Amino acid sequence: MQTVVIDNRVVRPSKVVCVGRNYVEHIKELNNEVPDEMVLFVKPNSAISTELVSFHQEAIHYEAELCFVVENGQFSAVGLGLDLTKRGLQSRLKAKGLPWERAKAFDGSVVFSEFVAIESVSENLTFELMINDVRIQVGNIALMLNKPEEILAEIQSFMSLIDGDIVMTGTPKGVGVVNRDDKFSAKLYDKERLLTQACWTAQ
Repeated sequence: MQTVVIDNRVVRPSKVVCVGRNYVEHIKELNNEVPDEMVLFVKPNSAISTELVSFHQEAIHYEAELCFVVENGQFSAVGLGLDLTKRGLQSRLKAKGLPWERAKAFDGSVVFSEFVAIESVSENLTFELMINDVRIQVGNIALMLNKPEEILAEIQSFMSLIDGDIVMTGTPKGVGVVNRDDKFSAKLYDKERLLTQACWTAQ
């Protein structure tokens, strides 16, 4: 079982539940329609990796996201993740009306920062992704179509969340291709306070 870390405590998520199309500008950059209801999909535990891959049968795209760990039915910790996508395959699947799992749930399709324990979700959470020292993505709760607590309630309306499961809340505009040897740096802030950060070099 793959693991993540919360304040030096090791946790084993059974799954990762992801929200798609949760930022208007990202929806526009991929020429998608704004959904009538929340778009959700699941990555298995085997999708979690510590290595950022640039190629898995095809080129990989990055999507930086605000993430939460669930414990006792609530969000107990916050961190950052990169949802890694086979964009070409996803486009072909979408065109045929087929599920996205082959493009989203493959082994190594998500990497996470360390998580930080929280008592409640701050409205001031903001994150940024730098690639080779250039700021590429910036996101925060204010830009989300569906806010974290709404996402949690919607998931729990039809699916059980086990302690340690992770919820990824969608990506802002600025997604693109992962190039080998690119240096990724992600930082999460609550107002001015740095909560957690992570660095990956694409393999």
